[in-house]
Amino acid sequence: MRAFLVVMDSVGIGGAPDAASYFNAGVPDTGANTLAHIAQACAGGRAEEGRSGPLRLPVLDALGLGAAVRLASGDAVPGLGAEPSGLWGAASERSRGKDTPSGHWELAGLPVPWDWHYFPEAPPVFPAELLARVCEIAGAEGTLANCHGSGTVMLEEYGEAHQRTGWPICYTSADSVFQIAAHEESFGLERLLDLCEKIAPVLHEMKVGRVIARPFLGEPGSYRRTTNRHDYAIMPPERILTNWVQDAGRRVYAIGKIGDIFSMQGIDEVRKGDDATLMRHLNDLVDEAEEGSLTFANFVEFDSLYGHRRDVSGYARALEWFDAGLGRLLPRLRAGDLLLITADHGNDPTWTGTDHTRERVPVLVHGRGAGQIGRIAFADVAASIAAHLGVPAQGPGRSFL
Repeated sequence: MRAFLVVMDSVGIGGAPDAASYFNAGVPDTGANTLAHIAQACAGGRAEEGRSGPLRLPVLDALGLGAAVRLASGDAVPGLGAEPSGLWGAASERSRGKDTPSGHWELAGLPVPWDWHYFPEAPPVFPAELLARVCEIAGAEGTLANCHGSGTVMLEEYGEAHQRTGWPICYTSADSVFQIAAHEESFGLERLLDLCEKIAPVLHEMKVGRVIARPFLGEPGSYRRTTNRHDYAIMPPERILTNWVQDAGRRVYAIGKIGDIFSMQGIDEVRKGDDATLMRHLNDLVDEAEEGSLTFANFVEFDSLYGHRRDVSGYARALEWFDAGLGRLLPRLRAGDLLLITADHGNDPTWTGTDHTRERVPVLVHGRGAGQIGRIAFADVAASIAAHLGVPAQGPGRSFL
């Protein structure tokens, strides 16, 4: 008996009851629906780059994805009309945030117990004393950017100046985050990671959720981010699902950025890489993971490569790729294994702005029969995983198993 908890980063399904309180470029998130709007664009011939036709997700749909979208929001999902063969439902977030830490902490049983600090929209966005500390640690005479922005845009606008001056590129987003981009060769990867590790406690004291190292390579006009990103997140203030499992003497495997998100709390082993590599890691752990263990995975490229860039075709391609990989994985699970697929927030690529969207998320379960679990809370995911593994749960969640 094992559990595999897989987060499709940003694959929201609309219907968040408090979406009007969250904004993108000044527009409320009311009506945002990542999955439904991608499916509608595909069916309408508006997502034809590198793929064609209606959105094809037969494995996820059979688990209940289309049904979960209709439960969450009532929106039409062209091409996703299967009768579910798994347990399925839709989860709502309680925490005040639509970002990675908020979503993952709550999925792991801990609603965020404070309000995150967000930086102002108009530049300069960072306090002078914070940037002075960055300069001191980095041994640089200044910093670049000091604004909100997309990572790829930051490289286009400031990459050449960064290489010429050696000044780190400091920027933020609508999330509670402080990001530092630097060239792996001219600035140095280890120097960037050291800078982020040393400045992180200052940001955490401010209740900024994460400091993210954003290394890149290339030359002006052809910069590209590498897979050596590292997140320095606030440590969860209470014990979470990974701790519960580890405290029961079980092993916990982290795939992707899970170890970073939880500051390695309750994690025994980490496996990283791009999403294609992460899928291989997940397949390996289906073969290798110990009995009674938890494997907790995050597939980030839906969000990082396609959601923020408002790339509908790319997002659809990624979903179809993931679905195909899932189809190859499911038959290899052992009797007694549970696989739960969910998301941490939305990032509707048809929406205005470039930031996450406040949405409900799907909850799809293979290995525990079929049926509707209804509208649940994020924290119920952790309680249900704990119930499946037979370990004591803490926090507000209730098992739906």
